[in-house]
Amino acid sequence: MHRDQLNARLPHIVNALVANIHAQPNTNIRRLGNVMLPSHEKAVAIIEGLRQLVFPGYFGLQGLTQENLPFRVGEVVLEVTELLYEQLRYCLRYREGRAPDEQTGPCAECDAEAARVTSIFFDKLPGIRDVLAGDVQAAFDGDPAAQTTDETIFSYPGLYAIMVQRMAHVLFVENVPLLPRIMTEHAHSQTGIEIHPGATLGRSLMIDHGTGVVIGETSVIGDNVKIYQGVTLGALAPAYGQALRGQKRHPTIEDHVVIYAGATILGGDTVIGRGSVIGGNVFITASVPPQNQVVAEPAKLKYRDRRPKGERADSVDFQI
Repeated sequence: MHRDQLNARLPHIVNALVANIHAQPNTNIRRLGNVMLPSHEKAVAIIEGLRQLVFPGYFGLQGLTQENLPFRVGEVVLEVTELLYEQLRYCLRYREGRAPDEQTGPCAECDAEAARVTSIFFDKLPGIRDVLAGDVQAAFDGDPAAQTTDETIFSYPGLYAIMVQRMAHVLFVENVPLLPRIMTEHAHSQTGIEIHPGATLGRSLMIDHGTGVVIGETSVIGDNVKIYQGVTLGALAPAYGQALRGQKRHPTIEDHVVIYAGATILGGDTVIGRGSVIGGNVFITASVPPQNQVVAEPAKLKYRDRRPKGERADSVDFQI
């Protein structure tokens, strides 16, 4: 095909795409011209700005001193406040089904709610920093490979995923649509760790290595919990889908629990008792009493000598 032939086909391609868009309203047509959606790029910018505030001097803000700290922090607060307020306005218009300003005029209720939630969020930010300090210490204390707490802040994916979720959770509790999930799914894409913004996380949480960890919306995790890679805290009957919305579907993990790699724990009624140790690759759908250890039955290794009979050793077949 020549390029001029391709160019001649472009109107047909455009018409086919437009027709398909109209035929699939659940993807975007019902939102076209109706609401202004939040921006994924600006959500990421909010995360990066907030990371500068919770870990000052590590990201973005360099050369901090006692004298310039208020000025530099003030700059970032002003920038992130504007970004967050703007994105909250769009999210709240989406929730209320309101059109963009330029079409129907301002939505005073949405703007007031956006300002209120922004204020609440920044009021809670010092407390989030306090909790994250415990997460940093837990990551360092729990990993003998860590040289300093600075290393955990700079490089540990579990800490990043926890940080983003703790921030997104504040917005989730305030019934903000879209933005909390955009934030945690960005962290998921960066770390391989999926924590729903609705999950309740206790203090001094450590997610070690982290790749493949899934923590569902109604999960409740206590204090001083350690979770390794590949762990799933999931729903027992996901086939019911939307029928389970609003119900407690994911497990509760009490304080001082360790969950080793590959464990799957399912169900809203499932409680892992305080101080328990959950071994690797176990599948749990019932509660575990406190101070218990759960392990999978050891697999049997079978060895069979595949050499010709004349070359085999005395012991040809055995199993462990």
